[in-house]
Amino acid sequence: MITYHDKVFRSVSNSETGEVDAETRFHYHQDGQIVWATYAGGKVRFGTLIAKLEAGDVLDMRYQHVNADGQFMAGECRSVPSVLPDGRLRLDETWRWTTGDRSSGRSVVEEVVTTER
Repeated sequence: MITYHDKVFRSVSNSETGEVDAETRFHYHQDGQIVWATYAGGKVRFGTLIAKLEAGDVLDMRYQHVNADGQFMAGECRSVPSVLPDGRLRLDETWRWTTGDRSSGRSVVEEVVTTER
């Protein structure tokens, strides 16, 4: 079982209509099957997400943030984990805005090692 608690992630790729970029940092926490995070940086002033842990350590999440333009944005995402050769976690994500243009996309975030935080 993967543990998400106290992990930090950063974006390594995102679809064009996404607002998360390489400057955005996600700080994850976990209590049993519930996972949550705060995130900020780049085009995101501040955001939160909450997720349920499903079979295969997959995260079914909802997110919301205020972007650099002061707009409130929200959406849903499914994150599928894998372990990189160096032991860090990678999340392959399929997401959809539930506000704004309601577009969808794909993104990848990877765990940040302590020196990169």
